[in-house]
Formats: sequence, structure tokens, C-alpha cells
Amino acid sequence: MPKETKKGLYRGIIERDAKGNYFCGPYLLDYKLTEANFRLGDKVSIKKLIANTSELSVRDYPQKSVKFSLAGEDEEEEEN
Repeated sequence: MPKETKKGLYRGIIERDAKGNYFCGPYLLDYKLTEANFRLGDKVSIKKLIANTSELSVRDYPQKSVKFSLAGEDEEEEEN
């Protein structure tokens, strides 16, 4: 499992697959949380991962993010 840093465990763009699942890189995103607070294309920072227990998506996404937030502009500046 990735090690958490100040910037989170993983950073990437919210995408949606053909089955309607929201994901960021190799990680499934919580559907309700994404629908309520984010849009496709948002850059997010994943803070917490758990094992995906859904039989419908576990093959595609073995891990699921249950805590993530928009990646801040200040974080992007730190990378450069």
C-alpha cells in the first residue's frame, strides 16, 4: 500500500469508466462522495484507501478510496 505523505497517498484526475464507476488511477472512488462533491476531471489527492468489497468492481479496482479531496494549488507549487 502506498505511504501517505503531506500530499496524500495518490494524486490524479477523476475519471469514469464504461460501467459508471468513478476512479482515480488504479483506485475506485466512493460513488456517493464523488457525485456529491466532485466533477469529472477534478484533480484529487487520495488520503485513505480500503479494500474494495464490491463483487461488481473488485476485479477492476482492488482498492477503494474513502477519503479524498481536491488537490490544492499550493501542493502543485511544491512539486515544481
